[in-house]
Amino acid sequence: MKFDDEPVPGYSLPVLPGHVSPGRLERVLRAGRFAVTTEIDPPDSADPAEVLRRAAIFDGYVDAINATDGSGANCHMSSVGVCSLLTRVGYATILQMSCRDRNRIAMQGEILGAAAMGACNLLCLTGDGVQAGDHPHARPVFDLDSLSLLEMARRMRDESCFESGRPIDSPPRMFLGAAANPFVPPRAWRAQRLAKKVAAGARFIQTQYCFDTAVLRDFMAEIADLGLLEGPDRIHVLVGMGPLPSARSARWVRDNVPGIHIPDSVIKRLEGAQNQREEGARLCRDILQEVREIEGVSGAHIMAYRQEATVARIIEETGVLEGRVPWYPGRDDPTELNPEAPDAAGDLPAAASS
Repeated sequence: MKFDDEPVPGYSLPVLPGHVSPGRLERVLRAGRFAVTTEIDPPDSADPAEVLRRAAIFDGYVDAINATDGSGANCHMSSVGVCSLLTRVGYATILQMSCRDRNRIAMQGEILGAAAMGACNLLCLTGDGVQAGDHPHARPVFDLDSLSLLEMARRMRDESCFESGRPIDSPPRMFLGAAANPFVPPRAWRAQRLAKKVAAGARFIQTQYCFDTAVLRDFMAEIADLGLLEGPDRIHVLVGMGPLPSARSARWVRDNVPGIHIPDSVIKRLEGAQNQREEGARLCRDILQEVREIEGVSGAHIMAYRQEATVARIIEETGVLEGRVPWYPGRDDPTELNPEAPDAAGDLPAAASS
């Protein structure tokens, strides 16, 4: 999708009437196009070129890239740092913010800083407990949860003030999102929980991995009955999915990673395949093709940990982008900065849309 007012990398798009951010992701979703997002695993490094290299593998296939925030309670480069590097060359990013590691003072400052550097999308998360990660003796904060973080960020944007009531001179123009997991018990209140996040300010949703489309259909029907998929303030649901490398990996994830539901039928399908890694990619492709037909689904969030190269093939084989090519550095002008170049982090512009 190419916008008539597309700026040079490093400068934000105008905020359209009825929109809250200058970002491409909000434009794509509000235009009714099927959006694709993904995420990069932040490096254990201070090398900016490594971030740009990891993003370049998705060029032309995704509308925005999530920068995870200490996922699994493990320490990596910060989400704000990753977003800053990517937005400066023009990528659309989604800033993930977990409540585990900061209090409300730090989070408000980080929201302002990220917006100043060009981040236009904010995914508000409560966060995993520290016992799950590589610093189990760290002191968790949890001053807020995802709901109160959403409310605080919405107030900063819409009322131009901090939670304390002190005014903000230039508010952060950010498209707010939240996570949802309809695939594990207790399923009965998942839709109501999502409705609370929408009331708090969320307008896009990224779900946990979907390996059971029947459960997803029921969930989408429930949130439709609540009126969350209609009107100017409707939410945009991006369904999480990703390729499984093997039946053994699928079993380990199901048994050891809280919140991920993998049916026995999926494991049996992988076990019966001659090449389980290829079958895992085909399974993801099949889920994507089915999900795109479910009423109310606005897009897909593809999480391909250590299989990032499969994302382009999955998207191409499903045709979900319907011929459009999401923006990436060099799409419209081959002389633009190539993030894969060794010196790509050298002369970066100031701020970009996300």
